[in-house]
Amino acid sequence: MTAFEEMAVMPEIAKAVEEMDWSLPTDVQAEAIPLILGGGDVLMAAETGSGKTGAFSLPIIQIVYETLKDIKEGKGAKAGAGKAAVAGSTKWGMNVFDRGEAMAINPEGLLCQSRDQRGWHGCRSNKGLHGKGKYYYEMKVTDEGLCRIGWATEKATLDLGTDNQSFGFGGTGKKSHGRQFDNYGESFGLHDVIGSCLDLDNFTIKWSKNGVDLGKAYDIPPNMKNANFYAAICLKNAEGLLNFGETPFAYPPKDGYIAVDEAPRDCVVSSRAGGSTPATAQQAPNAPQAIIIEPSRELAEQTLNQIQKFKKYLENPVIREVLCIGGIAARDTINSLMDGVDIVVGTPGRLEDLISTGKLLLSSVRFFVLDEADGLLSAGNKDLIDRIHQQIPKITSDGKRLQMVVCSATLHSFDVKKLAERLMHFPVWIDLKGQDSVPETVHHVVCNVDPLKDVSWKMLKRHVQTDGVHEADRYMPQTPDQETLSEAVKMLKGEYLIRAIQEHKMDRGLIFCRTKLDCDNMERYFITYGGGPHQRNSPFSCVCLHGDRKPQERKANLEKFKNNEVRFLICTDVAARGIDIHGLPYVINVTLPDEKENYVHRIGRVGRAERMGLAISLVSTVKEKVWYHSNCQNRGRGCYNTDLTIHGGCCIWYDEPKYLADIEEHLGVTIDQVEPDLKVPVNEFDGKVVYGQKRTVGGSGYKGHVEMLAPTVSELAALEKKAQTSFINMKYKKTLVTTR
Repeated sequence: MTAFEEMAVMPEIAKAVEEMDWSLPTDVQAEAIPLILGGGDVLMAAETGSGKTGAFSLPIIQIVYETLKDIKEGKGAKAGAGKAAVAGSTKWGMNVFDRGEAMAINPEGLLCQSRDQRGWHGCRSNKGLHGKGKYYYEMKVTDEGLCRIGWATEKATLDLGTDNQSFGFGGTGKKSHGRQFDNYGESFGLHDVIGSCLDLDNFTIKWSKNGVDLGKAYDIPPNMKNANFYAAICLKNAEGLLNFGETPFAYPPKDGYIAVDEAPRDCVVSSRAGGSTPATAQQAPNAPQAIIIEPSRELAEQTLNQIQKFKKYLENPVIREVLCIGGIAARDTINSLMDGVDIVVGTPGRLEDLISTGKLLLSSVRFFVLDEADGLLSAGNKDLIDRIHQQIPKITSDGKRLQMVVCSATLHSFDVKKLAERLMHFPVWIDLKGQDSVPETVHHVVCNVDPLKDVSWKMLKRHVQTDGVHEADRYMPQTPDQETLSEAVKMLKGEYLIRAIQEHKMDRGLIFCRTKLDCDNMERYFITYGGGPHQRNSPFSCVCLHGDRKPQERKANLEKFKNNEVRFLICTDVAARGIDIHGLPYVINVTLPDEKENYVHRIGRVGRAERMGLAISLVSTVKEKVWYHSNCQNRGRGCYNTDLTIHGGCCIWYDEPKYLADIEEHLGVTIDQVEPDLKVPVNEFDGKVVYGQKRTVGGSGYKGHVEMLAPTVSELAALEKKAQTSFINMKYKKTLVTTR
């Protein structure tokens, strides 16, 4: 039995994991996998490379597979609930795919319960009525609480009676339509039976209480006479048992009304969850069980690839996964969804398009995963996350609660904490990092770029093309003003970057620039040194990765870097999260990030898997004027407004000394500084550093957790072998004595 099987992971999944050379679970996997398999919400602080994708993917794949298998074999409550919810079946019931987030419905679709004391939660029936006829159903109040019962069209909200598409009668003795609440009949409560009457011959609606007709409540407006009407209820900390006529009514209807269960076939319509899509899992292939949101296309592709590896040996049924990102033709994505999907991995923009147009349904979602949640929130996706969460039923058709998994580089982000409080259900925090810290395998230093001390910029004949912010300013090398010094910093940083690469004979690294324009300029500068994407043997061979490059180019460039076809990847912060490249030795920050958390994300690309890494940050000692298109209508495209943002322009003064101070305060350290020659002392690391290679065990006695646990695992295996041998010997001797 493997270490993963010890955590109740299926042997088929464990076999796939073993083939990936995962000998033992990482720390975050050991904590998260049992919790998710046990049904809990989990918040985990984990960097890329720590095994977090496996930590949430493995248990989700297993539960999705087991659910699909139960459905196929007709086992479990889900199969029964699905059958009860089929709109075209012979049995009426409440629709488990068309209900409020806290509404629970039993497998027969008749007993409904909501235990939320603060809010109303509604649901509609799995069939509707139209055309002509007089119909009746009833509900018995089976527990204390507030109830509304009535009729609603498929365009109505689930909050019965609060819009112009639904009609309700509540326990307080009020009828309601279009948010207008009026006195009607009398109040009702525990053990009362309320009959709901729909007359499509005369277009009226009325109710009864314990068999007493309460009289006409509403005339159906002319514009609704061609609508489909569904039985509907709304509960607040209450419970009700419905009867559509399959069993005898407590108070049989009069005046020509018949049970909805006896309605002529040509007057019955199938339910459509949300008003646009089929209600059942069988009828809705585009209703996945899990949605995983990633902040970037690259990370989404990486996660999908991992899922495909994990499910390698799971067959009959086969788990179907779909990638929903920009760059893939929308038609192809929609076709894949309609062919059937169980797990969706996507980016916010594409998911929002698919959900809003009804191409991706949320009615069957059991797992909602936010990977790199701090990155998703900082990119402005809070409202989208809230909208998606609000649309997902909080209780699945088989009675299971929605599970959320949130991954973040740090759980100490205020936004992540607020999200957890708002959306998650008593989440377990897995914080193996504590506050942000730099791993001991990362040697990070700062080199100050001071244009007042280093005046070599005045004599440069060739330098990196700058961003054009100062093209309209007067350039005065002899009496430098603030604008001149800012331009000088931009030129010097290109020189310092080349110097760092040459000094350390860097053969592989990430180079972070602040903007997409800076990345493009730096790539062109490398090409002047013989670099570029096609110069494999050049010491400055490089590719560029940022949001303005076409998706296929981004994918191709990333693959070139991963496959060692080029030495350097020049990128914006889009690559700081989620791109897992093993054994990466160097990172250079041409400009510090303005968010202190991103510093850890960036330099965390090195120093992984027990390998040493060097991170160098080039920090200007003077303020630098830079583009900042936060309010730009064209988001910087064709923009030449170099006024400051406070004056309606698209520029700010970037204060790197302040950002450095913020980073040091956040980390609780003073980052070592090196001279402009970029020579980095290695005394801290026992003089045995080879960046990109595993740290030599010396004075520190450093060991990875796999190496540390290996002797214990070997000892346990030996003990197990000894115990089994003893048992066999005893059994053999006992048999031998008996035969004598």
